[in-house]
Amino acid sequence: MGAIVASLFGLLFGTLAIGAWIGIALLATAIGLAMLFTGLPVDRLFPQYLFNILTTPDLVALPLFILMGEFLFRTRLSETLFSGLAPWAGLLPGRLLHVNVVGCSIFAAISGSSAATTQVVGRMTLKELLARGYSPDLAIGSLAGAGTLGFLIPPSTVMIMYGVLANESILRLFTAGFIPGVLLALVFAVYIMIRASAKPDLVPENERALRHMPFRQRLAALRDLGPVMFLILCVLGSMYGGLATPSEAAALGVVGAFLVSLSQGALSLRALRDILLGTVQTCSVMGIIILGASVLGNITSTLGIPGAVANVVTDWNLSPMLLIVALIVLYLVLGTALEGFSMIATTLPVVLPLVEAAGFDKIWFGIFMVLVVEMAQITPPVAFNFAVIQNITARSTAYIARVTFPFLLIMIGFAIMLAVFPGIVTFLPNLLLG
Repeated sequence: MGAIVASLFGLLFGTLAIGAWIGIALLATAIGLAMLFTGLPVDRLFPQYLFNILTTPDLVALPLFILMGEFLFRTRLSETLFSGLAPWAGLLPGRLLHVNVVGCSIFAAISGSSAATTQVVGRMTLKELLARGYSPDLAIGSLAGAGTLGFLIPPSTVMIMYGVLANESILRLFTAGFIPGVLLALVFAVYIMIRASAKPDLVPENERALRHMPFRQRLAALRDLGPVMFLILCVLGSMYGGLATPSEAAALGVVGAFLVSLSQGALSLRALRDILLGTVQTCSVMGIIILGASVLGNITSTLGIPGAVANVVTDWNLSPMLLIVALIVLYLVLGTALEGFSMIATTLPVVLPLVEAAGFDKIWFGIFMVLVVEMAQITPPVAFNFAVIQNITARSTAYIARVTFPFLLIMIGFAIMLAVFPGIVTFLPNLLLG
């Protein structure tokens, strides 16, 4: 078994070291292991894997949510979100800084992507907040942290990938992510209120007048949230109303995003070309990763690697909580070199049996995985949210990492809290879906 495990890591890291894409590296590792240690007819099995994995019904939702995100990226939703939320955020300590958190939470409910959430919300909020005199540290840090909610609040492309690889219900995962997503957004908001109350100069003094805005004006501002609420109704409303499966809800979301783009005059022949090309490119990359991870998972299971690793870790007599802490450290380290989808693809075949052996539910672990993937979004040097914010602000990675660090600590503490109170994750899917 030692030779097999050594070959696994040698092949994987060797192919990554020469610059191969993560999906290609996973496939090459799986084929290499099969040829070295099994008598499987790889040339005949590989086409079967290819067809079976990429025609999984649950996977249909993934390209549809990506297509919806491409449509939304080209709309004026960032402007309408800001104008609709600003009058209400002005009531809280921290004032318009809360638009980052609430805006990201709302947009997360229709996009399924952390980078897209950060891009769309930040494109408007950062410009406004910095122009009004808000603290750049808290404005940029809160956007980077809250932008990660694009993966945790359903729908989520990461949850779809995990569900396919772990053979779990996508709808249960979506349902399980709702309460943790809302709670994490609330924790971010509370942190902003505490910081703003302890240090009032983080908020410009003239912004305090927002508290005295007439109530009628606040109500009128809600009309600007109409397009976003329409899309949430299309996606989440159809799913939880029992009218559509996740894949059908994604299709409704695409139609809704198309109508919103059309109504805002954001569609042209060039825009449609960019939307379709962006969708095909993203889906192709993710498809190769999912295929490679699935094939590698099957080969490692055939060779007994997950069971052997589980036995070794069991011999260490780690408590369930220590195992979770060890996994958080592992994924924080991996997050400095790999993006989220790659982290799941490379580790899930080995880590999932360990977690199940420790007594954790697969749905719970799916949400935990989403959280650590979110941490990878704000862990340099491979930090997609940082890249998005750099494009908007031209700030250095070191600066963005420094101002985002408190939000990373909040997420680590939140992940440990979910391990102590797993019912936060499992309560809602058990209640609604049995």
